Order: sequence, then C-alpha cells, then structure tokens
Amino acid sequence: MARVEDYVVGIDVGSSKVVVLIGKRDERGGVEVAGRGQAPNRGTRRGNIVNIEATVEALKLASEEAEVMAGVEISRAYVGVAGADLRNVNSRGMISVARRDREITRADIQRALEAAQSAALPSDREILHAIPQEFVVDEQGGIADPLGMLGSRVEVMVHLVTGQVARTKTLLTCINRAGIEVAEMVFEPLATADAVLTPDERDLGVLLVDVGAGTTGYALFSDGEVQHSGVAPVGASHFTNDLAMVLRTPYAEAERIKVKEGCCLLSMVQDEEGISVPAVAGGAPRVVARREICEILQPRAEEMLSLLREDLAKAGWEGPLRGGVVLTGGGAQLDGLLELCGQIFNSSVRYGLPHGLGGLVDVLGSPGWATAAGLLRYAVAAEANPQRARRRAGFSVRNMVGSLRNVFSDLL
Repeated sequence: MARVEDYVVGIDVGSSKVVVLIGKRDERGGVEVAGRGQAPNRGTRRGNIVNIEATVEALKLASEEAEVMAGVEISRAYVGVAGADLRNVNSRGMISVARRDREITRADIQRALEAAQSAALPSDREILHAIPQEFVVDEQGGIADPLGMLGSRVEVMVHLVTGQVARTKTLLTCINRAGIEVAEMVFEPLATADAVLTPDERDLGVLLVDVGAGTTGYALFSDGEVQHSGVAPVGASHFTNDLAMVLRTPYAEAERIKVKEGCCLLSMVQDEEGISVPAVAGGAPRVVARREICEILQPRAEEMLSLLREDLAKAGWEGPLRGGVVLTGGGAQLDGLLELCGQIFNSSVRYGLPHGLGGLVDVLGSPGWATAAGLLRYAVAAEANPQRARRRAGFSVRNMVGSLRNVFSDLL
C-alpha cells in the first residue's frame, strides 16, 4: 500500500497551464516521477491570478490526472512562484560572535542571517527566499558554512527574493481550495535550476532563463550560489499576441503558426514558401511568407533578451558568462531563440532539460516540465536537510503574515 509520506509533489501554476508532478522517494535518497498531470489554465495572466475559480479548477484537473497515474492521493505540495511583481536584492548582515572562546555556533549564523534582513519591509511585500551567498569571518571571505570556525565577527551576504503579500495569499488560497496544503512556495528559477544546471555551471557563472507563457524568470549563478535574479514581463504569449494582431488572425491560429512555422532569427529563414493564415470572423485566408512571420517575432525576442541583459548590467554583471546561458521553459523552444540568445549574450547557449530524476523518463525530455521537476528535487533536498531549507527559504508560508518585514525599501 502506497504511503503518502513516501511521495513529494511539485506544482507549477503557469499563465497557460497548470503542471503537477508526483515523485516517489527511492532508497538512495533520490526521486522517481510516479505521476504527472496538466490542465489549461484560463485563470492566470502574465503570472498573476485573475480568476480564482478557473485556477482552482485547473489545479484540480491536473492534480487528479497525476493522482490517477501515481495511484496515490496528494495532500501537500511545493508550489512554484513567478510573476512580474517579484523583486530581488543582495543584502549584508554582520554580528559579533557570542561565545567567549569565539567558536561560531548555529545561533550566531542565524543572527547574522536575521541581521541581513533587518531593513524595513513595506507592508505589501514579503520575503520568499533569503539565500546565503557567502560568509566572511574576520575578513576571511568565500566561506560556505562558518559553523565551528573561530572568529570574533561573522558577516553574511544574502540574496533576498520578495513578492507582494496579496498575490502570494491569492495563490495560497487557490492551492488550498483545490484541497492541497502548501509546504513551501519557491521562486521558480531557483527550483528550475535544481533540475537543469550542473555544479560546474553554477561555479563558473551561468544564466538560467525560464521562458513562461506570461513572464520570463531568470537567475544568475556564480561561485555555486545565486547572485542575481528577476522576472521580465515578457513571455511566450506575447509572441502569439503579436502574430494575432499583425496578421489579423485568431489567437489559436497565431499560436499554431508560432509553434509550427515560427522563427525569431531572420538569418535562419531559408524557406520562402507561403503559409496560409486564417482571417478573423471567417474571412478568406491569405498567404504570408515565413520571412514576414519572422520579422514579427524577432523584435519581441530581442526585446525580451535585451531586458535581461540590461538588468544584469544594472546589477554589475557585464562580464562573460563562462558557464553560458541555459534556456528552459515551455516558451524556450521557439525556433531561432537559442541562436539569438547566443548573439545577444555573446555566450554559449543550451536547452535546459530536467536531469537527476527517474521513473517516467518521457517527462524529462521537454523544457516545459523543468520547473515542476526542479520542485521535486527541491522538495527532497529540503526535507532531507530542514536547516538548509530554512536558510534558503527565509520564512515558512505558515508564518508569512506576521514575520515578513525584512528587505530594502527600494524594492517598491
């Protein structure tokens, strides 16, 4: 008889669909995909929930499909969070070591982390993650964990990810109304990174770009930890909208054309064969050259990638990405996007496919499942090492109302 506690669940609530993965822990501490489900989501737009009932219905449908496949009823899940309201900042905290013998304890580390989150947080925002980047003990930097070291002063650099309280509560309400308890809300690029990045890439310096339907999340890793992250308000649905408006065709037809015929790099378009484009309101279809479709898509792709590059430059990251760029998410498979990304960032680029999971291997072959797969890996790691999970997550969802008051005021 399957036990619920043997399973972990990841839920990715996207702008176009809800994805649910159920994983079963194995004897080696890994996880095997036991069930998957997905359902169209008409209740979310650009990463924001605009219709609670529609989102709850999509959650129920996707969960039921995954439950039937896995043969287990789920009650608790790790949920991905994305949206243009998310903000990040790098903060610094410093404390004096409490013990007379100057040995650094877990309590000292916790006080340093709390000091890094000591600025006033606007009442409409909350901390989702407080991720230690580096500890410094008496001016000796590059320390991953100072526990047990000797020193008089401990300093820590922390990456904070924050979101709007109302938006987080709305997502929490939807999950709960679907009959599921939220174990933790996880910034999606951080979860996705667990599924698609290698340790070497994290150390060298790699940019993860997760192209969703309504937004594009990104995270820059270096020296093993996230250094900068954010969300651009442009996603795959914007490409579809552009095609629908310029070609004057229904949205569903524009999506079909984008997926089957679309390309966002003009130099890759060799085929001059015309494409039949249906008209709105039952009008006569017209024939459009594939080159014309590319001329619509390329500016939007350049805008999306340029927003990321400019944000990295503002954060002080203008050097080469020695680990390259990893493209993932359902919108990353647009023809030409890989090559265009390489040109804009002047770096190597690859698709990010989930790894490190067993079971239903067909799930692992698409970037569209990377976030949900990453949530499974994140869940296993968090439950195996609760202390590390608390440090990475910052605050529990259960306590998010009263205790989230720590980030810089410029996040408004």
